[in-house]
Amino acid sequence: MTYREYNFDGLIGPTHNYAGLSFGNLASASNKGAASNPREAALQGLAKMRGNLELGLGQGFLPPQDRPSLKTLRALGFSGTDREIIEKAAKTEPRLLANCCAASSMWTANAATVAPSPDTADGAVHFTTANLAANFHRAIEAETTARALAHIFDHEAHFVHHPPLPGGVHFGDEGAANHGRLAESHGAPGAHLFVYGEDGARFPARQKRLASEAVARNHRLDPARTVFVKQSRAALDAGAFHNDVVGVANGTVLFLHEQSFEDREAACAAIRAAAPFVEIVEAPASKVTLEDAVKSYLFNSQLVTLPDADDGAGGEMALILPTESEENPRVKAFLEETVARNNPINRLVFRNVRESMRNGGGPACLRLRVVLSAAEAGAANPRFILDGAKISALEDWVRAHYRDRVTPDDLSDPDFMEESFAAMQALTDLLGMGAFYDFQR
Repeated sequence: MTYREYNFDGLIGPTHNYAGLSFGNLASASNKGAASNPREAALQGLAKMRGNLELGLGQGFLPPQDRPSLKTLRALGFSGTDREIIEKAAKTEPRLLANCCAASSMWTANAATVAPSPDTADGAVHFTTANLAANFHRAIEAETTARALAHIFDHEAHFVHHPPLPGGVHFGDEGAANHGRLAESHGAPGAHLFVYGEDGARFPARQKRLASEAVARNHRLDPARTVFVKQSRAALDAGAFHNDVVGVANGTVLFLHEQSFEDREAACAAIRAAAPFVEIVEAPASKVTLEDAVKSYLFNSQLVTLPDADDGAGGEMALILPTESEENPRVKAFLEETVARNNPINRLVFRNVRESMRNGGGPACLRLRVVLSAAEAGAANPRFILDGAKISALEDWVRAHYRDRVTPDDLSDPDFMEESFAAMQALTDLLGMGAFYDFQR
């Protein structure tokens, strides 16, 4: 049976802004209050998706969420017409309003954890929507994310959807940003790496071990092929708020920073026991510091198997990196040295996703990996699996509805809310989604 990996990128929404809501995310904090360009952000994201298609990769997308979240504001005591709710919140709780306007669902690495059918005891593709309990502006995404995943992957014979984990921060789950899969091919049984954290001296950990263990149980994974590893506090305090800032797995390769794990030797031994075929490609701290890794998002790249490799086995791999990695001399030198060595990573592709990077999200943050058989791909909603014509239609939609400048002050303008909802209405019309969003119901 043939399997293919699809990257489902988050389509960046019209309220993309720099409100600096994410504690521990250094880029988000450093750009707080700056003007954003939602139109350019969305077009950069779509250009990355188009570039992936041109590499022969499977590419899908998840829709943005409706923002501002009036449902949340109403639940928190604001009443009146839609416009009155925005005006009241802006006057009395502007920080709360900013949380309800965040476009952070664009980072679909946090949307869910996915286990493909070769790895699960029941032979189904399993999805667990992340509860994102560590940050309020992200926690309010979970309900709509679950609805979107169920809308796209709507076939009981192939797909199993698990709700977000209960328990709040005690079971804090940040999705695939702290999860990796290793396999000798896309269709071979895989080993699953779950990375959790404990609070550092500067920043709190977002992914809890209890959450990772619960996801593994729900997905009916083989315990012998499932590894739980503790992230290093040094990486967390350097700004690696998710493990995908310091490591990425694909196929037979684990590409990571030397200081990713608290107990490096024990972690690597456990990973090799679960995946004996793994090749660990490591960046020494002497060549790439944690500060370099966080600023450049070297490891928040998409590590992908190019399609001329048989069903994802062995063959050529490419790193799809942010241009910031090319601009850092030490990182660029390490990358050139890496592709020159005898390992599967032998191609570098740089993409401009600067609008996302300024809020702390690189190429890997923008995508959720989903491995599907041909039958499973055929059962998914085809409107969300892209080709060039569909990307062009989405680009036209962005140009028609997005502003090219948004400041945090714009979030208090009811006209901006109405523009955002008009854009979402046009998107649901384009995709035949019906009354999908809360404001449409």
